[in-house]
Amino acid sequence: NGDNARFGSITSAWEHFGEWKRLHEADVGNVAAAVLLNGMLAKDRLLDIVENFILFDASKAGDVRKVIARNHQMLGVNQAVASVVRQEALKREFPAGKRLTQRHVEWPEAVPREAANEARLAYPMAAEPAPPHYLQIVERAHPELGRLGVVWHTQGSGKSYSMAFFTEKVRRTVPGNFTFVLMTDRDDLDNQIYKTFIGCGVADEQTPRASSGRELQRLLSENHRYVFSLIHKFNQEVTPDAPYSARDDIIVVSDEAHRTQSGRLARNMRMALPNAAFIGFTGTPLFKDDQLTKRIFGGYVSRYDFKRSEQDGATVKLVYENRGEKLGLAKLDLNDKIADAVDDAELDPDQMALLEKLLGKDYAVITADDRLEKIAADFVEHCSTRWEAGKAMMVCIDKVTCARMMQLIGPKWATKASAVRAEAQAKLADIVAVTEDETRQILRAQRDRLLAKAAWMDETLIELIISEAQNEVADFKRWGVDIIPHRLVMKRGFETADGQRVDVETAFKNPQHPFRIAVVCAMWLTGFDVECLSTLYIDKPMRAHTLMQAIARANRVYPDKDFGLIVDYNGMLKSLREALAQYALGDDGGEAEIVAPIEERVAALADAIAVTEGHLRGLAFEASALLGAKGFARIQLLADAVEAVYTTDEAKRRYEILARVVFSRFKALLVEPSALVYAERHDNIEVIYKKLSERRDTADVSELLKKLHRIVNQAIVSQGAGGDQAKALTVDLSKINMETLRDEFAKKVTRKATVIADIRQIVEEKLAQMLARNPLRMNYEQNYQEIIAAYNQDKDRATVEDTFVKLMDVMKALDVEQLRAVEEGLSEAQLALFDLVQRADLSKVDRERIKQASRDLLDGVLAVITPLDRWTEKAQTQAEVETFILDHVYQTLPEPPYTADDKAQVAKSVYRHIWQQSVKGELAGDGRHGVG
Repeated sequence: NGDNARFGSITSAWEHFGEWKRLHEADVGNVAAAVLLNGMLAKDRLLDIVENFILFDASKAGDVRKVIARNHQMLGVNQAVASVVRQEALKREFPAGKRLTQRHVEWPEAVPREAANEARLAYPMAAEPAPPHYLQIVERAHPELGRLGVVWHTQGSGKSYSMAFFTEKVRRTVPGNFTFVLMTDRDDLDNQIYKTFIGCGVADEQTPRASSGRELQRLLSENHRYVFSLIHKFNQEVTPDAPYSARDDIIVVSDEAHRTQSGRLARNMRMALPNAAFIGFTGTPLFKDDQLTKRIFGGYVSRYDFKRSEQDGATVKLVYENRGEKLGLAKLDLNDKIADAVDDAELDPDQMALLEKLLGKDYAVITADDRLEKIAADFVEHCSTRWEAGKAMMVCIDKVTCARMMQLIGPKWATKASAVRAEAQAKLADIVAVTEDETRQILRAQRDRLLAKAAWMDETLIELIISEAQNEVADFKRWGVDIIPHRLVMKRGFETADGQRVDVETAFKNPQHPFRIAVVCAMWLTGFDVECLSTLYIDKPMRAHTLMQAIARANRVYPDKDFGLIVDYNGMLKSLREALAQYALGDDGGEAEIVAPIEERVAALADAIAVTEGHLRGLAFEASALLGAKGFARIQLLADAVEAVYTTDEAKRRYEILARVVFSRFKALLVEPSALVYAERHDNIEVIYKKLSERRDTADVSELLKKLHRIVNQAIVSQGAGGDQAKALTVDLSKINMETLRDEFAKKVTRKATVIADIRQIVEEKLAQMLARNPLRMNYEQNYQEIIAAYNQDKDRATVEDTFVKLMDVMKALDVEQLRAVEEGLSEAQLALFDLVQRADLSKVDRERIKQASRDLLDGVLAVITPLDRWTEKAQTQAEVETFILDHVYQTLPEPPYTADDKAQVAKSVYRHIWQQSVKGELAGDGRHGVG
């Protein structure tokens, strides 16, 4: 119209016509036609667009789209290409062999000199090791060598296309024979980028994808234009003197650059490709505490943030709704707490088998049955009201909770559909009753709309989308879930009307397909674009990058889609505000990172390693023995190291503290070549630390005894007659001769502290489970703590052997205690009440009466509290439960021997126990809590 101007390709729907607002990325933005004409049709820019910024995308079956770069893509890609040109100039200035410099410096005064005389590994360069009291510093000849920068183009703005534009323009316009390694950290991202590159003709079906670490090593030693790989394929041992390729014309393009770029795999990648250049593409910003990503890739070369994307129409706005607060769920404020715990443990977001142990009571709270029940009911009500808005995704904390949520949603969804249909039928009577034509037409329209909604609900498919895991059938079965039919759908997809099958991804992306609701944990939260997805329901603690990537699933442009809706069930508003502020602004305008001189950072790392190795030396283990050790020799040495650290609890605690200091200081140096000087010593400390942190799968002594049995009989087994004798080992501790076991332990077990540590872990886990159900078992805990106190105080051989037998006795006593409920004819929950009520002077008849009273009391309490909403938080409902308990105790306890005061005290103790168990979620009224 001469004022506003848009552009698109011959295949673009109007929603995808874009504005060309800027000639430079820093410009404010102007939609005037003059800006578009100058920006696109100036001769040099038009030729650039025609040559480098048009793709034909056939990645969607039966649909070829002509894709023209948007304004931000052309500006950003050209800046990234300019970074490659600058890198080529640096390579000419610093030819191969002169890109690393080595120098020896005096020990910095700012760091203690404890490590100055420690032996250290020489970096594989033609230089002498550092003399005593000097540090060996290895660094790049120029700080930007190998670093091309970070392209931040917000989620939904066409990042995959930008990567294709970038690689192809470099290949066409920058002299050289480049190989591009497209690196991701998730299968779904790898698949998406691979399909995009093939669909656009940038790659083809013969373009190699690494299926293993060894294949990746082979591919990188060859000459390919493109190689696609997960960073996890850099899992082979790499040394600086034997890289996969020494070529300097390899460019590693890392998708979501902030993830998995600071660990061992990333270090292996840099050792495997020492002369490669690295560029990061991300849809989320480098947060203020993420300076490490900047040091790895360099600063921003292009920024296109959330706010600008929304203003340009590249994405739709997002609207937030806190429904958890309305349901009384969000006040627990667990989002940050749980997200912190998951981050600290560095758990893979899709494989969180340790989540329940890690989060303890918080996990029980967020996955409690009554909480999930409320969320499922609200989800059905809310989602059914948005039946014309598009598709929806429900995000839960882990795979099991996803399956439980789906089981809750299914019946409620069917009930709601029936209710909508019944409401439509009720309209028929209203239509018959009225005489005015206008009113009758309105009622008919309402009825037709309700029938359409009911039909939509009936045909809607709801499916679980989670990654496959080993032993998942048994794992889900423990929670009452049959995962097999869901897994078949995930693998085989849905049958179509013509008898064909369509995979779940294609079905969900197709707005016409009835697969409209996906219940997910981590899959599909990154690298999965569904334009018709309009609502995201979140009941998973997330923050920062993870949160922003998740909510961006709903911001894609689609016809008649005005906004994407984020429904929050777990109280993430604070995290969302913080992330959105960063997401919209970035942190380039903030203060620059303050980094200590490299000499101080290297000295601090050397000192931390020396102190940690000194601690091991004080425990009679020489860490230098691990240097260069391979195979079984290394395994034996690591076992010796673990045995030494387990000497006392204090020795273990101190080692863990010292090791964490080493990890922190090594991470601060990770991208510097100097880090490789200390890499092996760091890795040895790390592997010992991880072995200390390994957790047993279950609090079961049988596996430990089998392990011990193998140890004490290894000579027989090795000579053997075949078979594993440990498999025949009885797990009935009452039948084990403890003196014989003690003798075998004393004579044949060399790493006694490690065995005792294993037993302690089993005892502690079993005690925690048993105390959670019945607090009167505290005497077992006290006995255990006394044994451990004596063990830590005096470590002569007799004490160690005595501790072993005492711990086995504790295990035997715990086994007997676990069987007591069965012997008494009670459930665990009933036994806890019985223990609170009974006394030593009861007759046999009274004892049986008390047992029955305990059964009746538990049944009665459950009948009272089950319909109550959060009864532990309200004075009125607390009084109701307390009164019921008091009445029941007074009516059922015999007089004598119980006096009125005795009954009052018993009622008080029972109420306190019921309250505590309810708060912990142990009285949910289902079989898993032992309620009979």
